[in-house]
Amino acid sequence: MTSFILLDRDGYEHEFIGKIVENVLKMIKPVALHVGDYLVGLKDKVQDVISLLNVGSDDTTQMVGIYGIGGIGKTTLALEVYNCIVNQFQGSCYLEKVRENPDNKNGLIYLQKTLLSQIVGDNNFELTSASEGISILKQRLHKKKVLLLLDDVDNERKLEAIAGRSDWFGPGSRVIITTRDQRLLTCHGI
Repeated sequence: MTSFILLDRDGYEHEFIGKIVENVLKMIKPVALHVGDYLVGLKDKVQDVISLLNVGSDDTTQMVGIYGIGGIGKTTLALEVYNCIVNQFQGSCYLEKVRENPDNKNGLIYLQKTLLSQIVGDNNFELTSASEGISILKQRLHKKKVLLLLDDVDNERKLEAIAGRSDWFGPGSRVIITTRDQRLLTCHGI
């Protein structure tokens, strides 16, 4: 059991509370996402992706894309990788079926709010525009080591609104993107 004592030299109360929250979150094991039953031949592919992610290195943010036609197991592979490494991050988020969210202001804002609530733990974000969401994402996540899984991304506008650049996230962060469009990954520098 860990105990915390606030001393005058420790700074502001809200910073002290933030440190307590971070320590508690580290102790809580994230819930594994359901991947599926009877997975065959996935182990080697999972290890390949984990190797690409270079999870042990905390110097930069890595973005990895998995692309191919529908139904070949991109999401299954990404979920299994996510489950294997999620406990090594301060925060994590799985945005499922990004393609199904409308490519309009409300769809982008919904994705941004979901990302913020999952990682920051605050459901009270009032975003008026996707641009405001981008600013808040950068501000709130640039010091956090996060794991983000974006499933079935279909266009660059959505990708830019939820994971624009690697400097949005703290060192050691990892972003996994599944898509049917290789060009999308290339345009994003992945």
